[in-house]
Amino acid sequence: MTVTTKPTQASGSAERWGPLWGARATDWALSEERQTPTYEAALGRLDLRAGALVLDIGCGVGSFLRLVADRGVSPFGIDASEALIELARERLPAADLRVGEMEALPYENDAFDLVTGFNSFFFADDIVGAMREAGRVAKPGAPVVIQVWGPHDRNDLEAMKEIARPFFSPRPANTPPEPDYSEPGALEEIATQAGLAPEQAFDATWPFEFADEQTMTRALIAPAGLALLVGPEREPEFKRALVAGLAAHRTSDGGYRLSNEYHYLIARA
Repeated sequence: MTVTTKPTQASGSAERWGPLWGARATDWALSEERQTPTYEAALGRLDLRAGALVLDIGCGVGSFLRLVADRGVSPFGIDASEALIELARERLPAADLRVGEMEALPYENDAFDLVTGFNSFFFADDIVGAMREAGRVAKPGAPVVIQVWGPHDRNDLEAMKEIARPFFSPRPANTPPEPDYSEPGALEEIATQAGLAPEQAFDATWPFEFADEQTMTRALIAPAGLALLVGPEREPEFKRALVAGLAAHRTSDGGYRLSNEYHYLIARA
């Protein structure tokens, strides 16, 4: 099934994030393919029926869309990265997959039965505008799923971020702190500003599991252009720091297990 396109004007966030997320597309897939529990936690609270039109914003390599396509829906996806969309097209050749801006979605009003954004909306230059666009393209009353990270102290991947920080330039002194979207009411306030009606918030916890050291380091240097920011000269050093810094999360069989909490809001258009 097709959805009528709508002319859009780029806002800039896709231009900035697309090359970064696409720099290690196949390595990022190692992590995205492990996120089925994230998707199932949301789907378990929705009445998704065969034939529905589903849009995933920030669809990456299409792991969520492949899951719902197996349930008989019509999958649509948009992402900032051409490289990630190319991989998604290989997996979902019948899906409607596009490169574009989440703040200026290329679809007509009231098109989709479900719109999702898994760890994506906070990459927008204007998060309220991105959620407003999600609501615009959703059918009246259709659910919009917004998922973000849970509290920092409930996420083992925070250890990876601590390891990465010394490899980057320090944040300017006057830079405001990153918002904590997992705080009670935070997503509800943003969704309301975007014209959505918050319905239910919930949390889910599950672990990233990697079979060995090589898989873990490949996966964790891939997101958000981390490999580019570290640089090829320092990549071996960074990977050694990952192995040392994540030793507490190593399992008896030589793998790695990092448990994380995820925060969700289901709102209605």
